[in-house]
Formats: sequence, C-alpha cells, structure tokens
Amino acid sequence: MTAVLGSALMTAASEAGDFVSPALDYHAFAPEIVIVGTLVLVLLVDLFTDEENAWALPSLAGIGMLAALVPVITLALDGQDRVMFGGAYVVDDFSLVMKALFLIAGYIVIQLSTNEIAEGDYHEGEYYVLMLASVLGMLIMASARDLISVFVALELLSIPAYMLAAWRKRDFKSNEAGLKYYMMGVFASAIMLYGMSLLYGKTGSTKLSDIGAALGGAPSSEPVITLAIVFVLVGFAFKVSAVPFHTWAPDTYEGAPTPITAYLAVASKAAGFVAMINLVFIAFLGREDVVEPLMWVLAAITMTVGNLIALRQTNVVRMLAYSSVAQAGFMIAPLAVVGDAGEEALTALVTYLLIYGAMNLGAFAVVIAVSRKTGSAEISSFGGLFEYAPGLAVAMTIFLFSLAGIPPLGGWVAKFVVFRSLLSAETVSGAVLAVVVAVNSVIALYYYANVARQMWMQPVPDDDRTPVRVPFAIQSALVLTVVATLAFGVFPQMVTRFGDMAGQLAAVAP
Repeated sequence: MTAVLGSALMTAASEAGDFVSPALDYHAFAPEIVIVGTLVLVLLVDLFTDEENAWALPSLAGIGMLAALVPVITLALDGQDRVMFGGAYVVDDFSLVMKALFLIAGYIVIQLSTNEIAEGDYHEGEYYVLMLASVLGMLIMASARDLISVFVALELLSIPAYMLAAWRKRDFKSNEAGLKYYMMGVFASAIMLYGMSLLYGKTGSTKLSDIGAALGGAPSSEPVITLAIVFVLVGFAFKVSAVPFHTWAPDTYEGAPTPITAYLAVASKAAGFVAMINLVFIAFLGREDVVEPLMWVLAAITMTVGNLIALRQTNVVRMLAYSSVAQAGFMIAPLAVVGDAGEEALTALVTYLLIYGAMNLGAFAVVIAVSRKTGSAEISSFGGLFEYAPGLAVAMTIFLFSLAGIPPLGGWVAKFVVFRSLLSAETVSGAVLAVVVAVNSVIALYYYANVARQMWMQPVPDDDRTPVRVPFAIQSALVLTVVATLAFGVFPQMVTRFGDMAGQLAAVAP
C-alpha cells in the first residue's frame, strides 16, 4: 500500500505541473496563512511569557480566527473560482461557505474554553495551538479536491482532536475518551486509505475530477469499484458518527472537556461531511447505484438508533451526543437521493450544517454555564433552572426546540430543506426516507421536551437558587448562537442563500 500511495503522490505532483515551484495564489491561501501565523504567534507567546500572561492566549487565538474570516469575505466578494495544482485545490463558493462555518465555530469554541481549560498544570498554550492546527486541517479539507490532500487534511484536523479529547490528563473518563476516539479513528482511517488505494489503482489518478470521469464510465458491476467507494465513505461515516460507526461518540463526548465536545459535535462533524460532499458530488458522480443505497441505509439507521438511545439518557451531554448521532442521520438523508435531487441535495445538506452549527454550539454553551454552578451534567440538575437563571433557561429552550425542528426557530428550516430534497427526487425510496425523517423528528421532540420540562416545571435540586455566574466569553457565545438560531428561522432566506451558493459545487468542480 505504501508503494501505491508513493506512486500516487509522484503522479499527483507531476499532474500539478512544476513540483519545485508551483504557481500559488496567495489570496486564495490567505485564510490558511492567517491561521498558521496565529498558531506560530500563540506558540511563541506561550514559550516566552510567564504563566501570569496566559490570559492573552485565548484572545490571540480568537482574534486569529476572526482575522482569517477577512480573506474569506474578500474572496467571496471577488466571486472568482480559484483552481490550483491542476485542480487538486479549489477555492469556490462552497469552500468559502464551509471555511466561514469552521472559523466561526472555532471562535465560539475558544470563547467557551476561555474559563474552562485553565486547570492547574494544564498549559493553555498547548490547547489553543492544537485547536488552531485542527481548524487549519478543516480549512484545507474545504478546498481539497485530491485524495492525498483530503487524507492529509483529515489527519491534520483529527490528530489534534485526539489529544484535545484526552485533555484532562488525570481524569479517567477523559483518558478513555481520547484513547477510544484515537483507536477508532485509526481503524477508520486504515479502511478509508485502503479504499483510496483501490481508487488510485483503478483510475490511475488521485484527483477527484479524474476519478469521477473514470468511474462514471466504468461498468456498474465491477466489485472493486463498489468496494472502493464503500470503504472510502465508511471512513468518513466514522467521522460524522453515523451508525454503526458511532460507538466512540457517546463516551468521547462525555469524557472530553465540554468545549471540545461541542467542537467535535459541530466543527469536526461538518469537516467529515465536507469530505463526503466532495467525494459524492465529484469523485463518485455517476455512481449513484452504489452511493444512494449506502446513504439510504446509513441515514435511516443513524437517525433511528440515535434517537431511540437518546430517549434513555439521564446525562445531558450523552443525550446531546446521541442527538448529534441522530442529526447526522438527518444530514446524510439528502445524499440518498443525490442522483435525482442533484444540487438541491447539496443545498439541503449545507443549509442543515450551518443551522446545526448555531443551535448545537448554543446548547453546549448553556450546559457549560449551568455545570459551572451545579457541577453536574445530569438532566435532573437542570430542575427549576428558570427560577434562578431565566436567561439560560430561555436560551436552552430555543436551542432544544430548534434541534427538534419547531417553527419559527432555525431547525424547522433545516428539516424543511431535507424534506424538500427527498420529495423533489420523486422516487419511492426518497418518499419512504422522508417518512422515516418525519417519524424520527417526532421521537426527538420527546427527549428535547423532557429537558425543557425539567427547566420550567421541576423543582430546584436541594433548593439552591444561587444565581449562575456566566463569564463574558460564554455570554458572547450565547448571544451569537441565539441570534443566529432565531434569525435563521424567522428569515430563512439568510441561510438558504448560503446553501444555494454552496450548491454550485457540482457546476464549478474542475
């Protein structure tokens, strides 16, 4: 396999032109350059300043995330698709929308982390360097149109995440979380890498557009092609915690620091979906005979299993973990009709990712704020929250009912675009999957409403009505996520416009 990948690397290099001095568009690379510069700056400040100045590190990391948004905006305003390395790296509307999501999610996670990570001898600098490195991998993933760059981006975003999950070094659950995430991640990467080697061996190229052209004209009965597609998609099904590749998620989410749990549930999951989108709409275009049945089964099983297990959870973090699994099923659903729905399926998935990011990050922000007072993540600890922290109770209610898809909150738009894409395919399989989505939406409402019932109708545990002190950083994260969740629901054209922009991927792919 090493020899095959080495040959693939040399082939990709020769296809890209002059290996020594390739033509670079520094404007297109500007978001990545800013993040690299921020990473180096945070590392140097951490090395050469005293512990008393550690407060500056999250500020520098957050400013770097926001600064990287500036070239994303200027590239969007420019409106030009930038193709480099012979089509192996593309900056288009789709990649810019996803990069903006990664940077904003990373900024919010840094805000949530500011008051949570400074624990004894756990150096903050290491934490923010790892966070920036992981976000850098996500930015590369958004533009990667080559198997090698996709794999490098995946490892760059994943390896720091393995360490972040095990950040609480003296906590057994945190160690278990990191180890389980790492072991399952390595296994999934091996399967995916084997599938990639089969693709290269069959097509002679690592570039997604070349693979798509070769596979689209190949006989549908070739088992090696089917095996390669399944193996590659299974590798990313692990990343998005699709059933049955989800077993790492609940324990990892519970054991990791809560800001990292939010990061894994939103940004890391979105990066996995970005890779799946690039593969399905470019490399596997025309192979709906393999992709659609696989995605249909994954979507139906994932949302059903995730919801049914979430019903039995008594810990809010584990509940949100299984909720995240179920939400992955909703997001996979449009890919089950990709051949008939086309760009509408892509638009639905991107729109869902944007809305999901806002409401899920917000829910974890409330969990962090409440657990600072209660010291517990049990659902029962939210009893009577409205009596002593009405603002947090209202915010959590907004996020929970948005996740359930209740109008006029943003979640209803996410569910609506998925329904529309499934029904627009005008196929029996699409209609049946739409029914499965509807049934699972009702099931999810039960456990979301259960948490709301605790906050509004149950007594305060131990009759402790001490007000919750919410740090400014967490307050700012809550304001951003609440405003976004409400705005996306009341003014759906705000988010669907970005989904439509990103939906042009298939048209502009080289």
